[in-house]
Amino acid sequence: MAHETPQAAFWNRAAPRYAAMPMRNPEAWEETLARVTACLSPGDHVLELGCGTGSTALRLAPRVARYIASDDAGAMVALAAERGADTATLQPLQARPGDGSLPPGPFDAVLAFNLLHLLPDLPAALAEAHALLKPGGLLITKTPCLGGRYRVLWPVVATLRLFGKAPPLRYLTPAALENSITAAGFTIEARDDLPRKPPSRFIVARRA
Repeated sequence: MAHETPQAAFWNRAAPRYAAMPMRNPEAWEETLARVTACLSPGDHVLELGCGTGSTALRLAPRVARYIASDDAGAMVALAAERGADTATLQPLQARPGDGSLPPGPFDAVLAFNLLHLLPDLPAALAEAHALLKPGGLLITKTPCLGGRYRVLWPVVATLRLFGKAPPLRYLTPAALENSITAAGFTIEARDDLPRKPPSRFIVARRA
């Protein structure tokens, strides 16, 4: 990786605090895990983008043949590696979309949770995910959508960013997010909001 991005710099600083935080919405997380698990098979090779400290990877990796948990922030990857040291199918990796550092695949599924709204070039990242998947492979994502009527939250987010408490992000609507995914060559097969307010859009999309 050529350099530390602003996003990685934020998460490298935040990693210890983030790892110590309790799960904000454990019910929505458990529901997300259940739905993702239903989409995966024991022989699958899976790539997760933006794995953070590896909480989701630790739950999903034992269910598949190979699970690469990637993140732009080295501090996050180190925590994921430490937590998943006893999980044979889990491979933590410092990598990010857009600079050639992601493994070549092909993968049965690419996962991205709480990530797409943080990416500086969303269309390019979705195109790369499409290229990494096998024909018929799945893109499974969950993305906070703070666009549209939730713009009332923007001043709060701006204040958090001013004090270094929030990363750079984009204010997506569910419709805009889905349009970006379909424009990248995917067919959306399932969608829901987990949680519903403000919406965190869960999407299962298949490579066309």
